[in-house]
Amino acid sequence: MKPQFLFPSWCRWLGLALFLVHLPVILIFKSYDIHSDRADASLLSSGHLLFVLTVVLMVSGLFLIAFSRERIEDEQIYQLRLSSLRWAIFANYAVLIICLVFTNNKADYKDMLRLNLWVPLMLLILIFRWKIYRMNSSLKKEEGLI
Repeated sequence: MKPQFLFPSWCRWLGLALFLVHLPVILIFKSYDIHSDRADASLLSSGHLLFVLTVVLMVSGLFLIAFSRERIEDEQIYQLRLSSLRWAIFANYAVLIICLVFTNNKADYKDMLRLNLWVPLMLLILIFRWKIYRMNSSLKKEEGLI
């Protein structure tokens, strides 16, 4: 069974590069404290543009990492990817509901929505890589390599 659409396997490295480029930009962004949550901040201010740049770099990098094809993409990898996506969505919404129940500040809601941009992708990547690792280690045990 061929998946509907996945990026080529080299896109994982491009996504990793985009995500790693995001890290120093966000550190500079936080150190200069350019961004402000004031209502009178212009949409074209340098703080807003830098915020948008960092979010686009981070989300596009995580998206490419999460949805890049494996070198050998077979039915088992496809099922692992689907299962990982399901568990990432379950975990994300569980955390989101818990956070919504236990917060009462408007700024906290904005932070939760910002986190909701990248947490599902990060959970998908972590769960999928963990399942791949477990599958490979069990195969090595079966073959007697460990």
